[in-house]
Amino acid sequence: MGDDVLPVVVMVMVQIGYAGLNIVGKIAMDAGMNPFVHIAYRQIIGTIFLAPFAYFFERKTRPQLTTSILFWIFLCSFSGLMVNQIAYFVGLKYSTPTIACALSNLIPAATFLLAIPFGLEKVGVRTKAGQAKVWGTIICVGGATLLSLYHGPIVIGQSGIHWKFAEKTEKNNSSGHDNLILGPFLLIVSTISYSLWIIFQARVSEKYAAPYTSTMLMCLMGIVCTALGYCLTSWCIQRKGPLYVSVFYPLMLIITAVLSWALLREKLYVGTVVGSFLTVVGFYGVLWGKDKEKSQSETESLEMKTDKIETRRS
Repeated sequence: MGDDVLPVVVMVMVQIGYAGLNIVGKIAMDAGMNPFVHIAYRQIIGTIFLAPFAYFFERKTRPQLTTSILFWIFLCSFSGLMVNQIAYFVGLKYSTPTIACALSNLIPAATFLLAIPFGLEKVGVRTKAGQAKVWGTIICVGGATLLSLYHGPIVIGQSGIHWKFAEKTEKNNSSGHDNLILGPFLLIVSTISYSLWIIFQARVSEKYAAPYTSTMLMCLMGIVCTALGYCLTSWCIQRKGPLYVSVFYPLMLIITAVLSWALLREKLYVGTVVGSFLTVVGFYGVLWGKDKEKSQSETESLEMKTDKIETRRS
């Protein structure tokens, strides 16, 4: 029971942390903080924070660090920390936390598309699993497009909660930074780069089962939430796989939407709601297809083993 409950608790904590990060990050950048400075601080603090954990918890169990493993860690750092962080926070600066989180639900679809050329995924359009992945990807992309380009009427107006610091920041930032094209575009780039990180991290977890050390090296090479979030996510990927980790990302959208409405007085539009809904539906469509495909693969593998045993007996 503990092995099943703990990863759930960990991933919920990660999503709550990321939701808070979106709100605080947006306020900080609206107040004048440069996103590149923000990213640099995150990587430096992440490296310092993780160093003692990597030393004391993994010094006896840490596998040998080879050139090949260092190369994979570098790819993780480049895709998941440098490109992902720069695109995400600059995109967040020119968008809203709710849109940023909604577009994060493109991760499974992007991961599926990117995994095909790496030979890690098969389309399999003749199977229900393959069709679910294809249609889920199409719905995800359609929802993201609607979310990015269309607002429509207001569904829920500004909240009556007054946070003086946020209101002051909003007044100082009266000129606005929202950009319907640049912000969502950069957020989609961030999603693609994070999907690459998931693919690379799965390989790192197989070859180098030391999440504290590998994440510390990623942060060091990238010079967050970074340290804690990526470390806990790597831990869950190692134990439950990348599919399990992806299931929790819509939770961040819900938490962020509520916090943005309550604290940042963000309005919810028809385009935002419908686009988010389609993106989440497509998200779970891809996940269902991947889970169905995994179950079929395990069943076929079990049948093959059973046939071999019966053949030997006969």
